[in-house]
Amino acid sequence: LCNEGEIMSYLIKIAYDGSKFFGFQRLNDEVTVQKTLEEALTKINKQTVVIKGAGRTDRGVHANCQCASFSLDVNIDCDGLQKALNSLVEPYIYIKEVIEVSDDFHARFSAIGRGYIYRILNRRAPTVLETNRVWTVGYPLDVEKMREGAKYLLGNHDFTSFRGAGCQALSPIKT
Repeated sequence: LCNEGEIMSYLIKIAYDGSKFFGFQRLNDEVTVQKTLEEALTKINKQTVVIKGAGRTDRGVHANCQCASFSLDVNIDCDGLQKALNSLVEPYIYIKEVIEVSDDFHARFSAIGRGYIYRILNRRAPTVLETNRVWTVGYPLDVEKMREGAKYLLGNHDFTSFRGAGCQALSPIKT
């Protein structure tokens, strides 16, 4: 626990249903995950809180373990912060874990890896229980050709030509 007025830094692990948001990153007046979290944290902190996300997701993209970091100057432990935050952001966002971190921790730049899952349902009938969670392809896929093509994605690759002008990534080389 911090003393009154002492600034504490935290990492939160977040799961969310992206179909309810215009992506992760704050966008003007649109409802985003970042905006929702910052508004909830500002209520807890009683002054403005800005979070730093480990990455961004587009509109409709879900996350099972997105990470964000921020600082607070209220006297609250990790369990209390998790409960308070969840009470303000559920049911479409859930804080899975709150961890106290050092002041120089940054969710994006301190990350050591990222993982993504893309799911394809290969059948004519659409899914009811996994709507917005899978891509339904209603014609037969050639799985062997897909495996053959996927081999070209393995290994280290230079993505310089895909970088935006203001890209802040340390390296264009990705594995």
